[in-house]
Amino acid sequence: MIVQTSPRLYSIEEYLEHEETAECRSEYSDGEIIPMTGGSINHNRIIRNLSRLLELGLQEQPYEVFLSDLRLWISRYREYTYPDILIIQGEPIFQEKRSDTVINPSIIFEVLSKSTSSRDRGDKFTYYRSIPEFQEYILIDQYQIHIEQFSKTPEGNWLFKESDDEAGILTLVSANCQIAHRQIYERVNFENQAES
Repeated sequence: MIVQTSPRLYSIEEYLEHEETAECRSEYSDGEIIPMTGGSINHNRIIRNLSRLLELGLQEQPYEVFLSDLRLWISRYREYTYPDILIIQGEPIFQEKRSDTVINPSIIFEVLSKSTSSRDRGDKFTYYRSIPEFQEYILIDQYQIHIEQFSKTPEGNWLFKESDDEAGILTLVSANCQIAHRQIYERVNFENQAES
Protein backbone atom coordinates (compact mmCIF):
# COMPACT_ATOMS: atom_id res chain seq x y z
CA MET A 1 0.00 0.00 0.00
CA ILE A 2 1.29 3.44 -0.98
CA VAL A 3 0.68 6.21 1.50
CA GLN A 4 0.58 9.66 0.01
CA THR A 5 1.59 12.54 2.19
CA SER A 6 0.38 16.06 1.66
CA PRO A 7 3.04 18.65 0.93
CA ARG A 8 3.99 20.78 3.90
CA LEU A 9 2.21 24.10 3.99
CA TYR A 10 4.05 27.20 5.13
CA SER A 11 2.76 30.35 6.76
CA ILE A 12 3.39 33.67 5.07
CA GLU A 13 5.88 34.52 7.83
CA GLU A 14 7.79 31.26 7.22
CA TYR A 15 7.90 31.95 3.49
CA LEU A 16 9.18 35.50 3.92
CA GLU A 17 11.81 34.29 6.38
CA HIS A 18 12.82 31.59 3.88
CA GLU A 19 13.20 34.21 1.13
CA GLU A 20 15.51 36.33 3.28
CA THR A 21 18.22 33.64 3.27
CA ALA A 22 17.42 31.51 0.21
CA GLU A 23 20.01 31.24 -2.56
CA CYS A 24 17.24 31.01 -5.18
CA ARG A 25 13.93 32.84 -5.14
CA SER A 26 10.62 31.04 -4.67
CA GLU A 27 7.03 32.03 -5.21
CA TYR A 28 4.30 31.36 -2.67
CA SER A 29 0.87 29.91 -3.41
CA ASP A 30 -1.49 29.77 -0.43
CA GLY A 31 0.90 27.84 1.79
CA GLU A 32 3.05 26.15 -0.84
CA ILE A 33 6.57 27.36 -1.64
CA ILE A 34 7.31 27.04 -5.37
CA PRO A 35 11.01 27.25 -6.31
CA MET A 36 11.73 29.32 -9.40
CA THR A 37 13.81 27.81 -12.17
CA GLY A 38 16.78 29.59 -13.70
CA GLY A 39 16.27 31.57 -16.87
CA SER A 40 17.73 30.72 -20.27
CA ILE A 41 19.84 33.12 -22.30
CA ASN A 42 16.84 33.83 -24.54
CA HIS A 43 14.70 34.56 -21.49
CA ASN A 44 17.33 37.01 -20.23
CA ARG A 45 17.78 38.68 -23.62
CA ILE A 46 14.05 39.25 -23.99
CA ILE A 47 13.76 40.74 -20.51
CA ARG A 48 16.80 42.95 -21.12
CA ASN A 49 15.40 44.13 -24.47
CA LEU A 50 11.95 44.80 -23.05
CA SER A 51 13.32 46.66 -20.06
CA ARG A 52 15.37 48.99 -22.24
CA LEU A 53 12.56 49.54 -24.75
CA LEU A 54 9.92 50.13 -22.10
CA GLU A 55 12.09 52.63 -20.24
CA LEU A 56 12.52 54.59 -23.49
CA GLY A 57 8.92 54.21 -24.61
CA LEU A 58 7.44 55.31 -21.30
CA GLN A 59 9.70 58.33 -20.74
CA GLU A 60 7.84 61.39 -19.48
CA GLN A 61 4.81 59.24 -18.66
CA PRO A 62 3.72 58.36 -15.11
CA TYR A 63 4.96 54.75 -15.31
CA GLU A 64 7.91 52.97 -13.72
CA VAL A 65 9.40 49.68 -14.96
CA PHE A 66 10.54 47.02 -12.48
CA LEU A 67 12.30 43.74 -13.16
CA SER A 68 11.91 40.21 -11.83
CA ASP A 69 13.44 40.65 -8.38
CA LEU A 70 10.58 42.82 -7.13
CA ARG A 71 7.98 40.68 -5.39
CA LEU A 72 4.23 41.09 -5.93
CA TRP A 73 1.63 40.27 -3.24
CA ILE A 74 -1.88 39.27 -4.33
CA SER A 75 -3.90 39.29 -1.11
CA ARG A 76 -7.13 37.76 -2.43
CA TYR A 77 -5.33 34.54 -3.36
CA ARG A 78 -2.52 34.64 -0.76
CA GLU A 79 0.06 34.63 -3.56
CA TYR A 80 3.56 36.04 -3.85
CA THR A 81 5.00 36.11 -7.36
CA TYR A 82 7.99 37.59 -9.15
CA PRO A 83 6.74 38.77 -12.55
CA ASP A 84 9.45 39.07 -15.20
CA ILE A 85 8.55 42.73 -15.70
CA LEU A 86 5.92 44.81 -13.98
CA ILE A 87 4.98 48.38 -14.66
CA ILE A 88 3.42 50.62 -12.03
CA GLN A 89 1.47 53.75 -12.84
CA GLY A 90 2.30 56.46 -10.34
CA GLU A 91 4.02 55.51 -7.11
CA PRO A 92 4.52 51.92 -5.94
CA ILE A 93 2.23 50.84 -3.13
CA PHE A 94 3.93 48.38 -0.80
CA GLN A 95 2.46 45.52 1.15
CA GLU A 96 2.00 46.57 4.77
CA LYS A 97 5.29 46.51 6.71
CA ARG A 98 7.30 45.54 3.57
CA SER A 99 9.60 47.61 1.38
CA ASP A 100 10.34 44.80 -1.11
CA THR A 101 6.81 43.76 -2.09
CA VAL A 102 4.35 45.80 -4.18
CA ILE A 103 0.61 45.42 -4.68
CA ASN A 104 -0.33 47.80 -7.54
CA PRO A 105 1.04 46.85 -10.99
CA SER A 106 -0.77 48.19 -14.06
CA ILE A 107 1.02 46.04 -16.66
CA ILE A 108 2.75 42.68 -16.29
CA PHE A 109 5.02 40.90 -18.76
CA GLU A 110 5.91 37.22 -18.43
CA VAL A 111 8.44 35.49 -20.71
CA LEU A 112 7.14 31.97 -21.21
CA SER A 113 9.25 28.87 -20.61
CA LYS A 114 8.28 25.23 -20.92
CA SER A 115 8.22 24.88 -17.13
CA THR A 116 6.13 28.03 -16.40
CA SER A 117 3.91 28.47 -19.46
CA SER A 118 0.77 26.78 -18.15
CA ARG A 119 0.97 28.55 -14.74
CA ASP A 120 1.60 31.94 -16.40
CA ARG A 121 -1.39 31.48 -18.74
CA GLY A 122 -3.68 29.96 -16.11
CA ASP A 123 -3.45 30.50 -12.37
CA LYS A 124 -1.24 33.58 -12.46
CA PHE A 125 -3.50 35.40 -14.89
CA THR A 126 -6.46 34.61 -12.62
CA TYR A 127 -4.55 35.98 -9.61
CA TYR A 128 -3.34 39.09 -11.44
CA ARG A 129 -6.89 39.97 -12.56
CA SER A 130 -7.90 40.41 -8.91
CA ILE A 131 -5.59 43.46 -8.64
CA PRO A 132 -7.72 46.62 -9.13
CA GLU A 133 -4.94 48.59 -10.89
CA PHE A 134 -4.06 45.74 -13.28
CA GLN A 135 -4.87 46.66 -16.92
CA GLU A 136 -2.67 44.63 -19.25
CA TYR A 137 -0.92 41.27 -19.44
CA ILE A 138 1.65 40.40 -22.11
CA LEU A 139 3.11 36.93 -22.61
CA ILE A 140 6.27 36.61 -24.71
CA ASP A 141 7.30 33.22 -26.14
CA GLN A 142 11.06 32.65 -25.95
CA TYR A 143 11.11 29.72 -28.43
CA GLN A 144 9.52 31.49 -31.40
CA ILE A 145 8.17 34.91 -32.28
CA HIS A 146 4.79 34.83 -30.60
CA ILE A 147 3.22 37.49 -28.38
CA GLU A 148 -0.08 37.25 -26.52
CA GLN A 149 -1.69 40.40 -25.15
CA PHE A 150 -4.65 40.70 -22.80
CA SER A 151 -6.07 44.16 -22.14
CA LYS A 152 -8.87 45.22 -19.81
CA THR A 153 -11.77 47.21 -21.24
CA PRO A 154 -13.50 50.02 -19.34
CA GLU A 155 -16.36 47.53 -18.73
CA GLY A 156 -13.96 45.12 -17.01
CA ASN A 157 -13.78 42.55 -19.82
CA TRP A 158 -10.49 41.23 -21.18
CA LEU A 159 -9.62 41.45 -24.89
CA PHE A 160 -7.09 39.02 -26.38
CA LYS A 161 -4.72 39.65 -29.28
CA GLU A 162 -1.82 37.53 -30.48
CA SER A 163 0.81 37.87 -33.16
CA ASP A 164 3.66 35.87 -34.62
CA ASP A 165 4.56 38.55 -37.17
CA GLU A 166 8.28 39.36 -37.07
CA ALA A 167 7.46 42.80 -38.52
CA GLY A 168 4.65 43.36 -36.01
CA ILE A 169 4.32 46.07 -33.40
CA LEU A 170 3.27 45.57 -29.78
CA THR A 171 1.07 48.50 -28.81
CA LEU A 172 0.35 48.86 -25.13
CA VAL A 173 -3.32 49.70 -24.65
CA SER A 174 -3.02 51.20 -21.17
CA ALA A 175 0.06 53.36 -21.89
CA ASN A 176 1.34 55.30 -24.87
CA CYS A 177 4.06 52.90 -26.01
CA GLN A 178 4.80 50.86 -29.13
CA ILE A 179 7.57 48.29 -29.48
CA ALA A 180 8.61 46.46 -32.64
CA HIS A 181 8.63 42.68 -32.31
CA ARG A 182 12.06 42.52 -33.91
CA GLN A 183 13.40 44.74 -31.10
CA ILE A 184 11.86 42.50 -28.42
CA TYR A 185 13.59 39.50 -30.01
CA GLU A 186 16.90 41.23 -30.81
CA ARG A 187 19.81 38.71 -30.53
CA VAL A 188 17.43 35.89 -29.53
CA ASN A 189 18.51 32.61 -31.13
CA PHE A 190 15.72 30.04 -31.55
CA GLU A 191 18.10 27.23 -32.56
CA ASN A 192 19.68 24.76 -30.12
CA GLN A 193 17.63 25.83 -27.12
CA ALA A 194 17.95 23.80 -23.95
CA GLU A 195 14.79 22.83 -22.08
CA SER A 196 13.79 25.41 -19.46
